[in-house]
Parts: sequence; C-alpha cells; structure tokens
Amino acid sequence: MSIWEYANPVRFMRTSAVLLPWVSVGAALCLSVGLIWGFFFTPDDYRQGSTVKIIYLHVPSAMMAINIWAMMLVTSLIWVIRRHHVSVLAAKAAAPIGAIMTMIALATGAIWGQPMWGTWWEWDPRLTAFLILFLFYLGYIALWAALENPDTAADLTSIVCLVGSVFAVISRYAINFWNQGLHQGASLSLDAEENVSDVFWQPLVLCIVGFILLFVALLLVRTRTEIRARRLMALKLRERTA
Repeated sequence: MSIWEYANPVRFMRTSAVLLPWVSVGAALCLSVGLIWGFFFTPDDYRQGSTVKIIYLHVPSAMMAINIWAMMLVTSLIWVIRRHHVSVLAAKAAAPIGAIMTMIALATGAIWGQPMWGTWWEWDPRLTAFLILFLFYLGYIALWAALENPDTAADLTSIVCLVGSVFAVISRYAINFWNQGLHQGASLSLDAEENVSDVFWQPLVLCIVGFILLFVALLLVRTRTEIRARRLMALKLRERTA
C-alpha cells in the first residue's frame, strides 16, 4: 500500500474516522496522568522551587510549535511537487494549532523566566526566533484568509512556510549557534548529563506524548473539516454553473 493513497480525500476521511477516537482517548489519558503526576506528585526543584513545574507545559508546547511547522513544511512541499490537496489542507489545518502552541510556549516561558531571570522577556536568540516564528504562523493564517483562490493561497503559503522554516531551525538550535543568551539548554537530550532529573523526566515524557496525540487528534478533526468545506465549495460552484 502506498502512502500516496491517503492523498485521496475519501480514503483519508475513512481512515481518520477510525483513528480519531483512539488518538483522542490516548491524548486525554496521557495529558491527565502526566500533568497530575507532574504538578502534584513531583518535588520542588532545589534552585527553582515550584516554578520548575511549568516545564510540563512549556517544553511540550515549544517542541510542538517547532515540529508542527516542520510538518507544515513537508506537507506544503508535497503540494508543490505532487499537487495533493489533502497535504496542503493538512498544513492549513495545522497552522492555528501551531500558533496556539507557540503562544503557550511564549507565555509559559515568560512566567518561568521572570523569577529565574528577573524579567518577563529578554532578546535572547532563541526567544527572538520563537517570536518571529509566531509571527510567521499568524502571517500564514492571514494569507489563507486573504486569498479567495485556494490553489493560489496554497502556492503562496507554501513559500511562506519555506521561509519560516529558517526561524524554526534557529529557534531549535539557537543555543548551539550562539553561546550567549539566558535560555537554558535542552531539558531532554541524548546526552544524559543535560537531561532533567528522572523525577521530572518521566512525567515530562508522558506530557510530551500527550501533546503529540492531542495535535494529531486536532489535526485530524480540522483536516476533515477543511475537506468538507472544500467539497461544499465545489458543490456551490457546480450549482452556479449548472
């Protein structure tokens, strides 16, 4: 079976209808257990106190903000190369979710940073790149809303997605590019010395899985809605020309 078969809207609708309940239940379970475990059953950090517990919202939302844009880039390139409508509709559906994730990451980062740094905001390389990424999300969404022709909108937003990917990469690897900056290193890393303590790490991984499943569930719902809207538009055009 080829993956391109799911570019067929009928096949996508059929498959997503089966997956959606399972993914939704998985997201609810992982987030419930992970957040309750993290906020109520982990100790305060010896330096950061209870403030460290915002990690269970900040780290997953920041990871998702970057990876959702990466997913949009892949699906946009599929549209440019193969002109599969489901792929570009998935990118369109993902953008508001990514914007909200970025907004959560910025807000929780400010709340976490204020007692640690003594300021709500710092023009740190990663923070600045993240703010620019948020603006790209808003621009992407606005461009879809501003253009009536869906194929033209798909082409132009694909270009926006390609340009914005530069800032997604910078926001992910800014600490590696520049040694200066207030932002800490990665909370999860292949280097065991950089990871947070196991007592925080375990519920954090569960929260990350929950955020991923939540995104998949929301993406399926929104993509299905976009497909239905495209079908409705096609029916209206057919009625006008009949």
